[in-house]
Amino acid sequence: MPLFKLDHLLARLFVGISPRIIMSLGNKLGAILFFIDVPHRRIVRRNLKFAYPEWTLKHVKQVSKEVFQNITTTVIEMWQMYFFSKGDMLDKARYSGEEHFKRAYNENRGVIIISAHMGNWEMIPMISPQVLKKPISVVVRKLRFEPVEKRITSIRTRFGSKMVNMKDAMPELIKALRCGEVLGLMVDQDLRSSISVKVDFFQHSVAATHAAALLALRCKAPVVPMFCNRAKNGRLKVRLEPALELQRTNDLRADIQVNTQMITGAIEKAVRSNPGQWLWAHKRWKKYYPNLYYESIRRRRRRRARKIIKENKK
Repeated sequence: MPLFKLDHLLARLFVGISPRIIMSLGNKLGAILFFIDVPHRRIVRRNLKFAYPEWTLKHVKQVSKEVFQNITTTVIEMWQMYFFSKGDMLDKARYSGEEHFKRAYNENRGVIIISAHMGNWEMIPMISPQVLKKPISVVVRKLRFEPVEKRITSIRTRFGSKMVNMKDAMPELIKALRCGEVLGLMVDQDLRSSISVKVDFFQHSVAATHAAALLALRCKAPVVPMFCNRAKNGRLKVRLEPALELQRTNDLRADIQVNTQMITGAIEKAVRSNPGQWLWAHKRWKKYYPNLYYESIRRRRRRRARKIIKENKK
């Protein structure tokens, strides 16, 4: 049987499975992934211990395993949701805080939704057109492997959301906000210096994107946090929070700094509320604390050395 046919057959079988069973399966696969994926397990543990120095090693290990279980459960849910109808999607989760979005949208300046890789973060572009009653344009980093990129994009956009490539996206995003549209930005990962500012995250310096703050200031758009977590019974909980009270003065640089810190603070608050469901496998502090991931530095040096050797042989 061709691989794509097997993929569709198995996914159709998953459609009717309850959230509790999906999470149970995800937990079992996550425990296996936790055991075999040593490099990412190391990153997760170090990040957790760095962020929570007061935690015992036993607690760090337990939450680390939860991180892997959340990842595998999310992958299974994405596979399942590929065949969901709109009704299935609405039944998949519980929602709260829609009034915060409506209040922000009624300002007629567009809305910036900020979020993080929490719970099932892929639920946000799929459910937003139905819960918010407005399409949403999500800024994404394109994957290098084309088949996976196409499949994920088809899942994210099947109910009306639009994907915007992160590269050179700013003019398009400004235009969208000035037309009153809704943007979605994931603002919890490390970025190169040219599009980031230095802020505190778990009391340690990180490089954070200033895109949300800059867009909000230039277009006078409200910024609304939105997160999707998984309850103990496996059901997803999507919540919108009140728009952030951003600083707007005549000093653009200072406003970007203050507001980016405020946005990062909203992300930290969400992560602290459920640390086992955030993507700790990312090297979040690599810019200012590179030695936290010294194995990566060693690998990079070895690759550079091999490259130099090859070039010298030519």
